[in-house]
Amino acid sequence: MERKNENIKDPFEPLRVIELNDDLLANNESLAKRNSDMLKGLGIKTIDIVGAIGAGKTLILEKLVERLSGKHKILVINGDVTLRIDADRIQKHGARCIQINTGHECALNAYHVYTVITKLPDLSHYDLLFIENVGNLICPSDFVLGSDMRIIIVSVTEGEHVIRKHPLLVKVSQICVINKVDLLPHLEDVDLNRMKADALQINPGLRVVATSAKSGQGIDELVAAMGL
Repeated sequence: MERKNENIKDPFEPLRVIELNDDLLANNESLAKRNSDMLKGLGIKTIDIVGAIGAGKTLILEKLVERLSGKHKILVINGDVTLRIDADRIQKHGARCIQINTGHECALNAYHVYTVITKLPDLSHYDLLFIENVGNLICPSDFVLGSDMRIIIVSVTEGEHVIRKHPLLVKVSQICVINKVDLLPHLEDVDLNRMKADALQINPGLRVVATSAKSGQGIDELVAAMGL
C-alpha cells in the first residue's frame, strides 16, 4: 500500500493574502490630510478622477475644461505611467497641466500630489484642481489624495458588470459617470439601467451621470453634480 507523503503540501491550499503595509496607508492618509488643508486654505476645489484606460477620462476632462475655463482658473495633474499625451490634449482647452509619470506604480498617491502643490509657486492663482489618476480601477482605491470629491468613470464598452466588479472605488466615490452611452445601440448585452442600479446598490448616496464624451451628452449634468 502506497503511503502518502505528509511533507508534500496541497498545491491548492488557500494562498496567504499580503496586505499593504499599515504604516504606508497611514502615512498616505496623513499626507492627504495636509494636501486637503493646504488646498482648502487657498480656496481650491479639488476633484480626483479615476477610471480604466479607455473609459474616456481625458475626453471628459477636455469637455469640462472647455465649459469651465471661462469662470475658473484650472490646474490639472495628470497621472500616467509614461508620456504626457493626455496632459497635452487637455491643456489646449485652457487649463494648466502638470504631468506625473509614475513608472511602475499603478496609481497616484498623496505624496505625488504633495510634491506638485508644494513646489508650484503660483498655486494660489488657481481655484479648481482636477487630478486625473493613472488608468486603473483597482489600485486607486487604496490611496486617498486629499481631494474634495472623487469621480469614477466607467464605460458601457467595459461590460454591464464593470461596476459590480469594482465595488471599492464605487464606495469611495461621490459621482459615477457611465460614459460612451452613444454606443449602447451596438451593445446588445449592456443594460444602462442595470449599471445605474448596481452603482446605487453599492453606494446609495452616489450621483450617477450617463455621458457621451464624444457628443457632449451629459457633461452639463456632470458639471451640476460637481457643484460647479
